[in-house]
Amino acid sequence: MIIAPDLERPDMQHLGILAHSAEGAALCFRTFCQEGFRELGPDDHPDVTLDLIALARSMPAWDAGDHAPIRGTLAESVRRLAAAGADFFVCPDNTAHMALERPGADLALPGLHIAQVVAGRAARDGRTRVGVLGTRYTMDGPVYPRELAARGIAAEVPDEADRETVHRIIFDELVNGIVTEDSRREYVRIIERLAGRGCDAVALVCTEIPLLVTPDVSPLPTLDSTRLLARAAFDVAARRAAAPTWRGGPLDRR
Repeated sequence: MIIAPDLERPDMQHLGILAHSAEGAALCFRTFCQEGFRELGPDDHPDVTLDLIALARSMPAWDAGDHAPIRGTLAESVRRLAAAGADFFVCPDNTAHMALERPGADLALPGLHIAQVVAGRAARDGRTRVGVLGTRYTMDGPVYPRELAARGIAAEVPDEADRETVHRIIFDELVNGIVTEDSRREYVRIIERLAGRGCDAVALVCTEIPLLVTPDVSPLPTLDSTRLLARAAFDVAARRAAAPTWRGGPLDRR
């Protein structure tokens, strides 16, 4: 008779990673596991499952500004994470939160909202004006200005030409695992311009940007959305922080 091992860990929650782009999700996964190694001991971490439906299937809708089908795709990933036993989810893709925030049926799991995690850290650090670097959709969108403003922090984005440079490098290079010195210099130049406009930190709110811009090369202190989210997820999974309640749709500000 084969006896199945007892894999229950009542002291831990099972994390589901709702992936939208491979490189950022991989960095989130590694950071979450490494936090376990650091906090719990060698080779140990809470259970984690990652689900990824190829980004290519959503890109036409992103380019058309049609977020409804993207929400449907992401909701299917959350359903699959729930079926795998996850207790909650994180989505290491800032732009995807624009689709997740659309009104619609509750997602199958509760999740942490990445912009709330990043803005909360900016507030705890005492930041007053934060530069925002991400995809064109994120830089032009409402999520980060809203979450930073809710904490009394101003948001700045690069000028139009620099926004296009940031966006192009993300989609031509970073999401494909390509990191070049030329692109790093471009990002450093853009961050320097944000510093000249009074920013006291820069939020790296495309989850691949931390692969290119590290704290040692950035002219401003960085808010690394990928690692901040992974560490917040670890705190929930290790029951050191309250479980999330957001299941997609507009954020409740009560």
